[in-house]
Amino acid sequence: MSKPAIHFFTEETTYTLKKKTIIKDWIKATISNEGHELQELNFILCSDEYLLRINQEYLNHDTYTDVITFDHSEALKMIAGDIFISIERIQENAKNFGHTTQQELCRVMIHGTLHLLGYKDKGKAAKTLMTQKEDQYLALLSL
Repeated sequence: MSKPAIHFFTEETTYTLKKKTIIKDWIKATISNEGHELQELNFILCSDEYLLRINQEYLNHDTYTDVITFDHSEALKMIAGDIFISIERIQENAKNFGHTTQQELCRVMIHGTLHLLGYKDKGKAAKTLMTQKEDQYLALLSL
């Protein structure tokens, strides 16, 4: 079995993620803390249009979004997946919420990771729990 890994890719964006090692360690710690094991996790930072095409093609949604998560795990408690993130949505949301782009990006990265860990965000109770978990893990990240 290959060594567990987190990879970062870009599609149709020039955005450069800073402090990758700190972010990787933080995500690995989150996965471990939730009782799961990392297999492979890919973060694809992309343009609005790129993510819109994925949303249309794979989910039949004709809307812009900030993140789409695909779970590729084949065993319980194993994390394998692709998390696509629109940098343009992140930048706009960061401005709207008074965050830096990096802060908003980390929130969305942990949001996608939490989906792979089994957390949902449909319905009030699920959404509340998801936000609590995001806040809990964001508090552990020091950039």
